[in-house]
Formats: sequence, C-alpha cells, structure tokens
Amino acid sequence: MATEKQKKTCKNGHTFYKSSDCPTCPTCEKLKEPASGFLASLSNPARNALLHHGIDTIHKLSEFTEKEILKIHGIGKASLPAFRKSLEEQGLTFKKSEG
Repeated sequence: MATEKQKKTCKNGHTFYKSSDCPTCPTCEKLKEPASGFLASLSNPARNALLHHGIDTIHKLSEFTEKEILKIHGIGKASLPAFRKSLEEQGLTFKKSEG
C-alpha cells in the first residue's frame, strides 16, 4: 500500500511533498550544493559526511589516509576514484598509511 504524500513547508517557505516524517526540504538541499570544487562532484551522503567531520577543502582531505576516510559513515569505496581525481588535479594525494 502506497503511503500518501503530505504537503509540507520548510522554514524558508519552500513547499514540498513527502510520504515520510523526514523534514528535509529538497529545495534547501539543492541550494546547499556547491557549484564547484571537489565537494560538487560527490553524492549528498558523501559530501555531508565529509562536512560533518570538518573536511571542507581538498587540502583537508589530503591529511587523511584512504583507510581513515573509508571509516567515515556515509563514505564508500565508490567515492575513492572521485577523491583521488580531485586530489591529483591539485597535485595532492591521500596521506600515506604508516606501516
């Protein structure tokens, strides 16, 4: 049985329909997306996971090993090629694993 979508309005006045209790406004989420930079090439979950951990620049990303980044909830192996490409474009790499 399909759940009926309910009309909602966010604090910014955007109207949207949701079939769940999720309060996230799709319009506000779209406006938060960066237009350029390495964060723009990521999915919302990956971008939000990095931002939650204070990783908002490619230089900050380069301070972590791949293994450390993969431990962050919301980051999967599928994100690594995009990370590597963005790092390479800036002449950077992930921090080397010790050992």
